[in-house]
Amino acid sequence: MDSDLLRDPFRGYSRLRELSPMVQVAFGGRGSPLWLVTRYEDVRAVLGDRRFVNSAANVPGLGLKDVRATTVRSMGIPDRYAPYLLSTVLDADGEDHLRLRRLVARAFTPRRVQQLRPRVRALTGDLLDRLPVRDGVVDLVEHFAYPLPITVICELVGIPEEDRGLWRTWGGALLRQEEPEGIAGAVAGIVDYTAELVGRRRADPADDLLTALIRVHDEDGSVLSEFELVTMVLSLVLAGHQTTANLIGNGLLALLDHPDQLARLRADPEGLMPGAVHELMRWCGPVQSTRFRFATEDLVIGGRILRKGSPVMASLVSANFDPRRFEDPHRFDITRQPDGRREAHVGFGHGLHYCVGAALARQEAEVAFTTLLERFPEVALAVPRDQVDRARLPGVWHLGSLPVRLGPDGRE
Repeated sequence: MDSDLLRDPFRGYSRLRELSPMVQVAFGGRGSPLWLVTRYEDVRAVLGDRRFVNSAANVPGLGLKDVRATTVRSMGIPDRYAPYLLSTVLDADGEDHLRLRRLVARAFTPRRVQQLRPRVRALTGDLLDRLPVRDGVVDLVEHFAYPLPITVICELVGIPEEDRGLWRTWGGALLRQEEPEGIAGAVAGIVDYTAELVGRRRADPADDLLTALIRVHDEDGSVLSEFELVTMVLSLVLAGHQTTANLIGNGLLALLDHPDQLARLRADPEGLMPGAVHELMRWCGPVQSTRFRFATEDLVIGGRILRKGSPVMASLVSANFDPRRFEDPHRFDITRQPDGRREAHVGFGHGLHYCVGAALARQEAEVAFTTLLERFPEVALAVPRDQVDRARLPGVWHLGSLPVRLGPDGRE
């Protein structure tokens, strides 16, 4: 919660990285010590090593408590709803995680995602057609960066159009940590809504992922329980729009901040856009660190012995700015990964828990940036740079708003 760290996590975590490959910190400024893994190779090693688990219960012989459970209780979330935050596909380990991941992975393969591109283009164009410009200014976070990914993931999962605004409201409440009563209400709303939607879709099947998951559950409950079905929808919809929305918002601002890079991208969007999205994910990615992981045995990380049961957190932002891996890492360079296919950064994670929707997120960002820059080649900030609204939350890098002028092709 250090103000300087919240203001500039990129340089702040870089300073920590150069102090030590592992830094002991207190989560939230209090509680049990936590080891923060800071360097690129060590971060990849932790994320790729199955001897680190996401659930404290999977550390044999120690009976560890889940430190996140205390945080959830402090938010006033009733015991009935807490498991839906604490026992998702993101928390599962080993074969349980693979079982759940396989049920949705086929919907996010590069081939399936490529088939969605025309629909993503159509949705992007429709949003840009309907931008509510007032006095020449529009907020691209409110009216573009968020609506696009939530519409895409809701269509894919099977959330009815008339209900999608609820998910955006709930998702926003979950980010407002200073308002715990809103978080508790959002969790209850999501869980109750999803359970009710499962019943509706079971009675009236459709061509969507939710129907496919219901079919799996109804054919064999040992493959997917009703509880897991609800948490899967919750995880997919929330993770499937918030991170991508933040990537689009962060990325637009980064490009406006670097007119030389923006000019290069405008000159060759087809050739440079895939690599540019990778660089944006490295340079201003929305997720700064992973959730807790626990060592299942004594291990050595960065030359330091890590004892069995020790909680660790991998710093993605620190790894992505590690000069041991990236030359001049604080320089924003859209040609850093010229072929657009190699993914050197760890913005989407690494290993078993690598983001299942990474290909879809990259595609949405590519289409969003390409279409916006084609439609409005003179887009520019409508406020002084120091007045851009940046939410300051630990672990998350996102804009509260991004007011811009669209230029002569924009509507007044």
